[in-house]
Amino acid sequence: MFVNKLFLFLFFSFLVLILCGRVHCTRLITDQSSVLNPVVSDDDESNIIRLNTLTTSFSTAEEVESTCEQSYGFLPCTTTALGNMFLILVYGFLMFTSATYLSNGSELLLEILGPGLIGGLFLPILGALPDAMLILVSGLSGTPEVAQSQVSVGMGLLAGSTVMLLTVIWGTCIVVGKCDIENSAAKDSTDTKGFSLAALTGSGVSTDIWTSYAAVIMAISVIPFLIVQLPQVMSSTSGRHLAVLIGLIASVLLLISYCLYQVFQPWIQRRRLEYAKHKHVISGILKHLKTNKRLLSDDGEPDVEVISKLFDKIDADNDGHLSTAEIRALIIGINFNEIDLDSDDAANKVMSDFDTSNDRRVDKEEFVIGISKWLTEAKRSRRQGSVSSDPVDHFHEKTKKDLLGGHDQSDELVEGIVNAKTIIVKAVLYLLLGTAIAAAFADPLVDAVDNFSSATSIPKFFISFIALPLATNSSEAVSAIIFATRKKKRTSSLTFSALYGAVTMNNVLCLSVFLALVYIRGLTWDFSSEVLVIFIVCTIMGLFGSLRTTFPLWTASIAFLLYPFSLALVYVLDYFFGWS
Repeated sequence: MFVNKLFLFLFFSFLVLILCGRVHCTRLITDQSSVLNPVVSDDDESNIIRLNTLTTSFSTAEEVESTCEQSYGFLPCTTTALGNMFLILVYGFLMFTSATYLSNGSELLLEILGPGLIGGLFLPILGALPDAMLILVSGLSGTPEVAQSQVSVGMGLLAGSTVMLLTVIWGTCIVVGKCDIENSAAKDSTDTKGFSLAALTGSGVSTDIWTSYAAVIMAISVIPFLIVQLPQVMSSTSGRHLAVLIGLIASVLLLISYCLYQVFQPWIQRRRLEYAKHKHVISGILKHLKTNKRLLSDDGEPDVEVISKLFDKIDADNDGHLSTAEIRALIIGINFNEIDLDSDDAANKVMSDFDTSNDRRVDKEEFVIGISKWLTEAKRSRRQGSVSSDPVDHFHEKTKKDLLGGHDQSDELVEGIVNAKTIIVKAVLYLLLGTAIAAAFADPLVDAVDNFSSATSIPKFFISFIALPLATNSSEAVSAIIFATRKKKRTSSLTFSALYGAVTMNNVLCLSVFLALVYIRGLTWDFSSEVLVIFIVCTIMGLFGSLRTTFPLWTASIAFLLYPFSLALVYVLDYFFGWS
């Protein structure tokens, strides 16, 4: 099934691109009033057809060839604005697909091989691969003069990805993940203030201290930008090439240091696995509780009476409360053989889900509310056309597949090894296909942006700043927003850590590729306004993330405002003050 989907996707993608190929016009149609006859000549020397009723001119095939060159000799190209907009959408979707495949392959390897080398080295690099590929091809095209013109596409993507993740996506995660703030911390799964004025300071998101460390690392990653910018600040022209080399060395060293830090301190990857395990525990408890009783009524809503009776059964000492020990006994009784589960840790996390009063006990009302929330999440996870019609069964199947790499794992060791090998093969196929798509369509996408810029007179930087990050960072953005909707401190911490990590990889890996192109090809570093925007956004959001762990709703407005501010600042500095 997996292979069939891949082949169908590739077949239809190439079919659409080929069918959209150019059709050359071999005659120049003009409107000249001096022509008496509708068709005067089909002379080979003039190669012209004149129609006095037409007012539109089309270039000859030779003229089209000089302004529009097909990628690889068969992919479509056009000189019209609408045509290039369509191509940007098509190639952008392919780059989005590439990023999705790379993300899926990386997550599968992480689940099988665990944190450390895979999670610390390959996962961050593969996540930034589509961006790095686009930056690479933007500076390899044609002569140095052509590369100098197109490299602004790469800088636009680099700046746009960083700014979009730290402004639009960061702010959205605050809005969808906000909870009521009590005692300077957001209370999990509690959002009673809505979007009133009181919510601006009374609701928000809390993260852990490790997320603050990720923000600090992100702020440090802008150092290479500042190094490269020093000659411009000092109004020196002689040291610019040397500054690019020093900035490249610093960027590579930071990249290596960051990867080593991820390898030996793989806390982000471990938290991902812990979250997947917790989701599977939730689904396992729901499946266990519904063995003899239906948890949902006929109208699909949680059956409060049934859930209350289940509480009485779990309450072994009949004191009207569930203790951590009783929840632990329930988890041990379910017997999660397929995962390496710490029952004490699992019981504490379930307790934190239910215990809204923070008294380390769960009463019947808290239990009913907690189970109802779990059931709502189970219903939301059920996809149309699922094999299982019961939302709890489907939720359990989904969390198990998410945790074990998309396959059921047998208790027998031999079958487990076979499944692991199958998952690794699937992960490698995802990674190879994602890399191949990124390599194949990065150059056509850069050409389409260049042609669209020529057709509309819109600077390439602004097109790539706005459009390209939507293609290469969509999977990260959607994943971050989904995690934020869980309204939990641990999922919010994972969300913002992932955002800071993605920006860090943009600032070190993608910048390393960019500086290598500038240095090797002898290009001119002339991106002062773009560097200033990256520095301002990373500094402001880095300070936010490193100096506090609770973010009220009003902080989202600052993040949102930074996006149009960044665009306006580049425009003013470039076109009014002549920085570039």
